[in-house]
Amino acid sequence: MSVSSPVLITFIGYLVLMIGIGFVAYRATTNVGDYILGGRKMGPAVTALSVGASDMSGWLLLGLPGAVYLGGLSEAWIGIGLLLGAGLNWMIIAKRLRVYTYSADDALTIPEFLESRFNDKGGVIRTFAAAVILLFFTFYASSGLVGGAILFEKVFGLDYITALIIGSVVIVTYTFVGGFFAVSWTDFFQGCLMLVALLMVPAVLLNDMGGWEHASQVLPDNMTQLISPETTAIGLLSLLAWGLGYFGQPHILSRFMAIRSVKDIPTSRRIAMSWMTAALVGALMTGLVGALYFADQPLNNPETVFIQLTQVAFNPWIAGLLIAAILSAIMSTIDSQLLVCSSVITEDVYKKWLRPSASDSELMLVGRLGVLTIAIIAGVIAMNPDSNVLGLVSYAWAGFGAAFGPVVILSLFWRGYSRDGALATLLVGALTVVIWKQLNGGIFELYELLPGFVFALIAGVLVSKLRPNQDQTSLDGFDRYQKTLDS
Repeated sequence: MSVSSPVLITFIGYLVLMIGIGFVAYRATTNVGDYILGGRKMGPAVTALSVGASDMSGWLLLGLPGAVYLGGLSEAWIGIGLLLGAGLNWMIIAKRLRVYTYSADDALTIPEFLESRFNDKGGVIRTFAAAVILLFFTFYASSGLVGGAILFEKVFGLDYITALIIGSVVIVTYTFVGGFFAVSWTDFFQGCLMLVALLMVPAVLLNDMGGWEHASQVLPDNMTQLISPETTAIGLLSLLAWGLGYFGQPHILSRFMAIRSVKDIPTSRRIAMSWMTAALVGALMTGLVGALYFADQPLNNPETVFIQLTQVAFNPWIAGLLIAAILSAIMSTIDSQLLVCSSVITEDVYKKWLRPSASDSELMLVGRLGVLTIAIIAGVIAMNPDSNVLGLVSYAWAGFGAAFGPVVILSLFWRGYSRDGALATLLVGALTVVIWKQLNGGIFELYELLPGFVFALIAGVLVSKLRPNQDQTSLDGFDRYQKTLDS
C-alpha cells in the first residue's frame, strides 16, 4: 500500500509534537508528586479536556462509529448512559475526592487514599486495590494498543504485529519521559483535535450527499431510530449501565485529584460536558454517514469506518491530520492508564513494601520502568489481530466501575463505612465481573458492570453494618474532611 507524502509528513509531524511536549514536561517534573499528579496544579481547561480525552479513547473514533455503522442509532444509548454518568461524576465525586485525598496525607493514588481513609496499617486494602487496578488496566491498555495497531495497519499497509510494535513505541515514549504533566497537556491538544475531526468528517460528507434530510430518507428506519425492534430490556439496560463505570475509573478520578483548586471544578465540568456532548454526537453521525456511504461496499472491519471516510473525503494534508486524531484518541487513554499503573507500582507496591525510604529520583525511575513493564504485557495480550477494541474496553470498564465505583462513593459519603466493608466491595465487584463475563444466556446477557456494581454496593453496606468502622483515627479523618468540605 502506498502512502502519500502529505499524509506521512503530517502524521509524523504530529507525533514529533507530542513527544516534544513529553520532553518539555520532563523538565517540569522534579519529584514523584509531579510525576504522578502534576503537583496538583492543573487548570480547569486542561483538566476538563484531559478527563474527556483519556475517557473516550479509541472507542470514540473506532468502537462507537463502528457499532453505529452496524446497528444504527440504537447504539447511542451507550453515549446517553455515559453522558449521565460523567455528569454525576463531576457533580458528586470531583470536589469531594479532591478535598479528601489531599486531607488524607496528600494521597497520590486511589489505593493510598483507601489505606489512609481506613487507617489500614497492615496495607491489606491498599495491596488488594493495587492488584485490581493492575489486572484490569493491563486489559484496558491492550485495547489502546489494538487500536493503534489497526490505525498503522490500515493507513500504512503494515502487517498487524509490526503495526502493534510501532504504535506501542510511539505511545509509550512521552509517558515514560514526562509523567502526568506530559499526559495532561498532550491530552488537552488531543482532545481539541479529536473534537474537530469528529465534527468535520460527517459534516463534509453529509454536505456532499445533499444534507441530513436526504441521508435520513435513504438510510433504513432501524439505522435512524433510537429503539430498534430488536432492542430488548436487557440490551437497553446494558447500554445505559456504561455510565456507572465513571465512578470507579482511576485514570479519570486522578484528574479530579490533580486539579489545582476545588473552585476550578464548576468551570472544568462545564467545559468537559460540552466537549463530551459534541464529540459523542460527532461519533454517532460518523457511523450513520459511514453506513450510507459504504452501503454498496460493506467494510470488512466496521471499526475502520472513520479512517475510510477520512481518506475519501479530504485531501492528503487534512486527511493526515484527521488520521492523527485517531492516534490522539488512543494515546490520550493509554498514556493515562500506563501512568496510573506506574503510580500503583511505585507508591503502592515498591514504596509501601520494598523501599519505604526511597528517594524521589529512585521512585521516578521505578515509575518509568513500570510504564515499560505494563506496556509489554499489554502488547502481548494485544497480539491477537482479531481483538475487538470495544470488547476489551467494555470488560476493563466494567471491572473498574464495579470494583471501585461503590468503594469511592461509600468512602466519600458514609462515615461508618469500614475497611472490611471496602474489602468486600472490591472483592465482590471484581469477582462478579470476571464470573458474569464467562456466562451466557438469559439474565447473563446483561452487561456485567450493572450486577457487579449493585452486588458490590450491597456487600459494602452489609459488611460495614456487621463489622462497623470503630477506628477512631479513621472516623476523625472523615470528620476533618467533612468540615473542610462544608467550609
